[in-house]
Amino acid sequence: MNRSRISNALSEYNSISVTGGVEDATPHRLIQMLMEGALDKIATAKGHILHRDMAEKGRHISWAISIVGGLQNSLDMEAGGEISANLDTLYDYMIRRLVEAGVQNDPAILDEVSSLLLEVKSAWDVIPRQLASESRKATS
Repeated sequence: MNRSRISNALSEYNSISVTGGVEDATPHRLIQMLMEGALDKIATAKGHILHRDMAEKGRHISWAISIVGGLQNSLDMEAGGEISANLDTLYDYMIRRLVEAGVQNDPAILDEVSSLLLEVKSAWDVIPRQLASESRKATS
């Protein structure tokens, strides 16, 4: 995981409330912030679809696409091997589905993408606890 790649990805996500902690965040936390931002933008886009505000729906879906693209671009394909390749494919699928949700004004597609992203995020969120546990075992 390359910090400069992640920082570039965060530029896609630069003006929402959590960016205040970017400078001091670990690379792991930066990825979490991107995922949180994408989930927020998807949820907001869904609300705009339901309220028939198509301009704002489009803006938020576009923002979510940029964030997911940033996550995709931050993948280290050499070091990440099969995991990075699988995530690359999944992020590409999410982007295509977000475009489709925007064209079809379909909140169910946004729910699908949110669900997929939440699965990835839940696995990502376990990593710090897992590393801490392994570290405690190694020093015992």
